[in-house]
Amino acid sequence: MCRQVFGFRLAMIVVSAPAALLNAAPGLGARLVGAAVVVTFMVSYVLFRDWERFGPLLLRHPSLLAADTLFGSFLLISAGPDTTLAYVSVCTPLLAGLVYSWRGAACFASLQSLILLLVHTTLKAGLHAPVAESLLLPGLCVIAGAMGSTLRNLMLRFGAATQALTTVQARLAAAEAVSAERARLAREMHDSVAKTLYGVALAADGLATTASAPAPDPARIREQAELVSRSARRAAAESRELLTDLRRDHPDAPEPTPFWQELSSRTAEFTRRTGLHVHTAFSPPSLPPLPPALARHLLAIATEALENAHRHASATRVDVRAAVDGHLLRLTIHDDGTGLPPGTRLEKLRDSGHFGLLGMVERAAQAGIRIRIGKGTHERGTEVRLDIPLPTPDPSPRPVTRDPMPPTPKSHAP
Repeated sequence: MCRQVFGFRLAMIVVSAPAALLNAAPGLGARLVGAAVVVTFMVSYVLFRDWERFGPLLLRHPSLLAADTLFGSFLLISAGPDTTLAYVSVCTPLLAGLVYSWRGAACFASLQSLILLLVHTTLKAGLHAPVAESLLLPGLCVIAGAMGSTLRNLMLRFGAATQALTTVQARLAAAEAVSAERARLAREMHDSVAKTLYGVALAADGLATTASAPAPDPARIREQAELVSRSARRAAAESRELLTDLRRDHPDAPEPTPFWQELSSRTAEFTRRTGLHVHTAFSPPSLPPLPPALARHLLAIATEALENAHRHASATRVDVRAAVDGHLLRLTIHDDGTGLPPGTRLEKLRDSGHFGLLGMVERAAQAGIRIRIGKGTHERGTEVRLDIPLPTPDPSPRPVTRDPMPPTPKSHAP
């Protein structure tokens, strides 16, 4: 705003400078008026162009604005109060109010009003000008000073309100980030370590039951002990995977395994661990690679679907299929189990402490995937269908480069 005031002041000086120079007395008067024109013009130009650089200097030294006011009075005396230079005098208390608050506005408004009254009284002493005309410009100076002080206060309050709003927004963003991270960690723990530890507990209960039998079978005890050991190692491996995922952006973090290879290994490991046959119907070479972040969500959803088929659906077979359909990559996991209970809703599952399906839906929403859970086109069982949008190819034509034509071989026919 101060820069705009100096721009207006600069334009008024340029317009009124010829009248001031023409009305100046020859000799010393013309020199003083010329010096005043140069000084006021250069000060206005410098502050208009580099206000960020020289504005703080003006803020620290109010005497600079006072000296500029005195130089401007020479132009006002020479040009007269009826020229456009009179509007320059109104800019001074406006600047003082913007820069120095109400005290500076009162001081410079009084100084500029006194100068205007002296000039008007001196130049129009014999013209008997009305009192209203004599007090017009001084009154405008007082009004301009009050406006500058008011605008300064409004801008400071607006700045404080903006800063407070920015602080609140930053706190809300931090709270949302913490909440999202807590939800993500909850999903990761539920989809990995929590389930494996539950399996360890069940295996340990079975081991204890077998060992407390009247005639324990050593082979059965050994088998159950090995199951507990494998499950515990699996829990430790999942904990390491979770920590690795949390440090995914670390420069020493290992490169993730390609999605289709990881999915094949997980289904094979699931079959060995549970005995539930998983039939995979996809060819990794014909399927597009997936980014690591999307692959982690898909693996977690697929693993959760397999675990649900084993623990809750009493399934005997699970089919995992993947194919490209237009601009969609469709991944389906279908089991031949009992299916979802009637009236299953996410709100009821959340209230009852079952977070598996809820985590699947949250992961799909976070990754931008469309998920559908139900029977699908099958008569029984549960189908989890994931539609992953693929990037569309660039339709813009590309220049075709052609190899130079090879030289035509010469004929050696007889």
